[in-house]
Amino acid sequence: MSWTEVAGFVTGAVSVWLYVRQNVWAWPVGIANSMCWLVLFWASRLYLDAALQLVYIGLSVAGWYWWLRGGERPGELPVARTRRREMLALTGVGLVGTLGLWWAMAAVSDVLPLPDAATTVVSLIAQYMLTRKLLGNWWCWIAVDAAYIVMYTSQHLYLTAALQPLFIAMCMAGWRRWRTDLPDAVRTADTAAAVAR
Repeated sequence: MSWTEVAGFVTGAVSVWLYVRQNVWAWPVGIANSMCWLVLFWASRLYLDAALQLVYIGLSVAGWYWWLRGGERPGELPVARTRRREMLALTGVGLVGTLGLWWAMAAVSDVLPLPDAATTVVSLIAQYMLTRKLLGNWWCWIAVDAAYIVMYTSQHLYLTAALQPLFIAMCMAGWRRWRTDLPDAVRTADTAAAVAR
């Protein structure tokens, strides 16, 4: 266990807790988390997970801005559902991206090419959704965190693997909390659709 794994554990837990609470300080803590995991994953030969941290840093800067300036009122970007067209586009990107990265990672002897590719692509989609406060980001993160338990255990990153069930629990809490923060019109439409079924 290295200092980068311990620091990644702490900053990761704190940043997710802050995201659940929709606290803008989640973004700088998340940047610190990405820096720790960049070093850790590169040393573990999980190259896509390492490169993913660079993208997270860029998306975190964008998310920080959007959460502060993206809503109708400064500092109040509302929680929203993913529109059907956007969901189809993200699904297509996910499939194509996973296949392309799987091939590329196999070519460079990544230790786990398919899982590394799939978790990287879904993580990017989830991070994009998080920056836009799209409710479905939490389900993407749950899927990725479940896969990471197996990946990180296989690479003897036990502390990082142990963090994933905590992340899953926090993601469930985030989904519940954000769902209550959906604008009234969206919640009313959800209720009407449920009754119609």
